[in-house]
Amino acid sequence: MSASAGAPASPYDALLILSFGGPEGPEDVLPFLRNVTSGRGIPDDRLQAVAQHYQGFGGVSPINAQNRALVAAVEAELAERQVDLPVYWGNRNWAPYLADTFAVMRADGVRRVAVFVTAAYASYSGCRQYREDLAAAVEAAGAASIQVDKLRHYFNHPGFVEPSVDAVVDALAALPEEARRNAHLAFVTHSVPTEMAVSSGPDGDAYVRQHGEVAALVAAGVAARTGAEHAWDLVYCSRSGPPAQPWLEPDINDHLEALAAAGVPAVVVVPIGFVSDHMEVKYDLDTEAAQTAAARDLPVHRAATAGVAPRFVAMVVDLLLERARAETGPQPERPCVGSFGPSHDICPVGCCPNLRTAKAALAGADSPRLVTGRS
Repeated sequence: MSASAGAPASPYDALLILSFGGPEGPEDVLPFLRNVTSGRGIPDDRLQAVAQHYQGFGGVSPINAQNRALVAAVEAELAERQVDLPVYWGNRNWAPYLADTFAVMRADGVRRVAVFVTAAYASYSGCRQYREDLAAAVEAAGAASIQVDKLRHYFNHPGFVEPSVDAVVDALAALPEEARRNAHLAFVTHSVPTEMAVSSGPDGDAYVRQHGEVAALVAAGVAARTGAEHAWDLVYCSRSGPPAQPWLEPDINDHLEALAAAGVPAVVVVPIGFVSDHMEVKYDLDTEAAQTAAARDLPVHRAATAGVAPRFVAMVVDLLLERARAETGPQPERPCVGSFGPSHDICPVGCCPNLRTAKAALAGADSPRLVTGRS
């Protein structure tokens, strides 16, 4: 099963959507959380506290349903462009497990797969850890014959930034008219340990700098669309480490408290760090942060995640075809906005390191069986 010579996606004969995964029923929640925290020695009584967030939604995270929708939308986009390529889906922490997906791909005769990860930014948890999981899954599935290439980071791709501008404009329109013009934009992403943030990317500090760049681009896009500039900040949610370990701050709830005390008339919460509605969005933002704002009579509206916005779906296919052209011909156009430039195709040695344990990882300059590719 290989792409024919000259086909748009050649040399790839499959596309893999790789995501975090989430429980799909009450009985799944604790096993899922054990998977997420494997190797950290976190006792079940601490996991039970987090499990209650999921149980409040029937034990179902929205992420798997959103991934099914993304797979279907990408398949439709490929068909529209007459690109004959199967789309597979695998998760790190819940079914369909990544190793099982590789076993299916191996049985289907896949030789080389391009991987789209549902994490847009550089960090250990958003890049290197997925690459480690790819290596472990290939080994577990006996799929060493499959060449694995991870598509580049897309935080500054127009297909990610422009839907975010749309989402903020729509969220502003949902606020009370008298509060809209002076509303504050709170761009939110997942907090990580500060040492992980400092070591992110090939040169360090990529996680915060990339998020700040996107927030500034979206705020500028909103101003251009609406004629009104809005003050904004980058804030964080979902801290889960021990109190003594420094994590990125401020927390969204503390930020909302401070905005209310400062007399800000309204806030749009922008989950800029999330591609789709994870539980961090549904609970940490839509539930907990919304309650914080309501307690201070602060009008808040949450902007949508990219999900299956048409330009985002088109971006997934664009990244695939861009990488295919880079592998077989002259360097293609690599769309991006802002000052960072397009991200590398192949992660450099030492990029987003695992600071705890040395593990093998695929799709990097230090990975085995690297065939071709351009940084």
